[in-house]
Amino acid sequence: MSKTKVLLTAAVLLALAPWAMAGEMTAFQLAKAGNHYVSEQSKDKLVQIRSEKSIASLTPNIWYVVYYDPDASLKAVEVKFGGGQKMKVTRPWRLLEPVTGEDKVLDRSKLEVDSDRAIEIARTQPLVKNLTLRASQMWLLHGDLGPVWKVKLWAAKLRHPNDEADVGVVIISAADGSIVKTDLHPNSVD
Repeated sequence: MSKTKVLLTAAVLLALAPWAMAGEMTAFQLAKAGNHYVSEQSKDKLVQIRSEKSIASLTPNIWYVVYYDPDASLKAVEVKFGGGQKMKVTRPWRLLEPVTGEDKVLDRSKLEVDSDRAIEIARTQPLVKNLTLRASQMWLLHGDLGPVWKVKLWAAKLRHPNDEADVGVVIISAADGSIVKTDLHPNSVD
């Protein structure tokens, strides 16, 4: 193979790499990508990240990244991603967030644990580690001591393995991965 063909092949593979990995992007990678779709004053000002319930995997595929936007009437701009690709940008109705404090920018110095690690921590909890976990839904939220991941899990039912049961929630510190709270009920798979 000539040197030109090798270089051309390498260039094509590098160009296609983001699309090949798009479905595997973590929440923090999506937040960084979302900076391209918001105003300069909103970049890196994360307020919340959340996902829809995952399908056929523990890793969610649809994510919403909310940034603080001082020019929006409700102070937020949201970028929706599907399979790692931008789907739409909106100014969501967030009426209760100013009252609950969920409209504040998350402390970036405490964002060390990404979504992939939060799922791993949640799935290894003693009450669910022996279950066949099928799906998750995630939220990066404000906690009493800093940002937390709320990870909701579903597992296969024992008698009807094609059906899923909600087995509860694990709250994980986004700063150090410690467990803040668990509300797991593995008996729901019976």
